[in-house]
Amino acid sequence: MAKLTIDDLRKIKDKVEKATTLRIGGPHRAKIIVHMGTCGIASGARKILQTIMKEMEERGIADILVTTSGCAGMCAHEPMVTVELPQQPAIKYIDLTEEKTKEIFEKHVLGGEIVTEYVLGMGPERVY
Repeated sequence: MAKLTIDDLRKIKDKVEKATTLRIGGPHRAKIIVHMGTCGIASGARKILQTIMKEMEERGIADILVTTSGCAGMCAHEPMVTVELPQQPAIKYIDLTEEKTKEIFEKHVLGGEIVTEYVLGMGPERVY
């Protein structure tokens, strides 16, 4: 096995820092929550998260917060994401695929247009 050089370690560090910044960066124009309970993971939520991160990396986007949550309690509709844009209700998207996720990213996250055919619900999840 080849030994890692200092340059190799710097490249790894830079890559990890870039990926981490995409996920937890500073002020953001949107927030995407990928539901990653065991049911979500079993249904493909990791691939959904990877798709979002790849879209952001390829487009050079660093002002969208991507985070994860546990189970949302609707296992039959996994994988799911919640999209939050300023001054708009949170939107929960269900039964996602990589293609649907790319469409939601393009139309809703970047364009502000809700993709209604994949929506489960709108608004806060809190009970007042």
